[in-house]
Amino acid sequence: MTGLVLQDENVLSERDVVLEEFNKSVANNPDRRFTEQIRAALYLNHPYGRPNLGWRQEIEKLDREDALAFYKRFYAPNNAILIIAGDVDPKEIRLMVEKNFGDIPAQLAIPAKRVRPQEPTPEAPRTVTLSDPRIEQPTWRRYYLVPSASTAPVGESPALNVLAQVMGGGTNSYLYRVLVIDKQLAISTGASYQSTSLDPSQFVISATPKPGVHFAEIENAIDEVIADLAQNLARAEDLERVKTKLIAQAIYAQDDQVMLAVLYGGGLTTGLSVEDIGRWPDRIRAVTAEQVRKAAQQWLDKKRSVTGYLIKESAPKCEEKRP
Repeated sequence: MTGLVLQDENVLSERDVVLEEFNKSVANNPDRRFTEQIRAALYLNHPYGRPNLGWRQEIEKLDREDALAFYKRFYAPNNAILIIAGDVDPKEIRLMVEKNFGDIPAQLAIPAKRVRPQEPTPEAPRTVTLSDPRIEQPTWRRYYLVPSASTAPVGESPALNVLAQVMGGGTNSYLYRVLVIDKQLAISTGASYQSTSLDPSQFVISATPKPGVHFAEIENAIDEVIADLAQNLARAEDLERVKTKLIAQAIYAQDDQVMLAVLYGGGLTTGLSVEDIGRWPDRIRAVTAEQVRKAAQQWLDKKRSVTGYLIKESAPKCEEKRP
């Protein structure tokens, strides 16, 4: 945490590794670039609009001084959470932790609460279209700016979790029934909510249209599902089914030590407490149909969204040669 030694040859070679990773996972992946462009359009002011790996032109300029400056700024015990999962003796572990980390001084330049740029109130829907010659199957996707578990009022984040499952959590979801089974417009569809975040997060709806189906048909059908959920209560049996599924997933996660560490680490680093994480199944169990309806009405507003279209790039037309 304090003794890192960096040489130019180490940094430059690792920078090339990162660039290679960028080429493989981003530059040559249309779907990844599509997601990056949507997120950049969703966050007008917040750093969440920047990709985790960074933009290529930024990666290319990184040097030893940049790496050291980042290291000295963020790597300190008062900016870290140590997660230990497994069959251990807490007293023994505490002694080990104190021995290895106890003498490391806090970084006084790190504030107890960092201030980050925040998003303005969304005023208008946005659209993103990305075309690529490698695309064989068009994709429709919409991101909504919504509160995270750390920023939402009590009860709203669990309601968004349940709403995502009711809308797009599997073959019994409303989107699947309407788009895939009833109207036969899509090959697949889904919805998800990312609750683990320090600041406003995303609610995502996606659909893969059948060949010959236009995006407008997909969009209209999805808007009808959203409008119905915003006006009417979800069926009691559907609500019970998705809540049981979410609670079961949380219980099964306790059988996996790595997943436990991930869950607690993600929660604790984004403003939640140990108690918040442990009570998550209870909060899901308490979600009502009216809370789900209000979540759809308040947060699935097009003004809070970016709609993306991933399409195949058309081949350029050949000019007619005249004699």
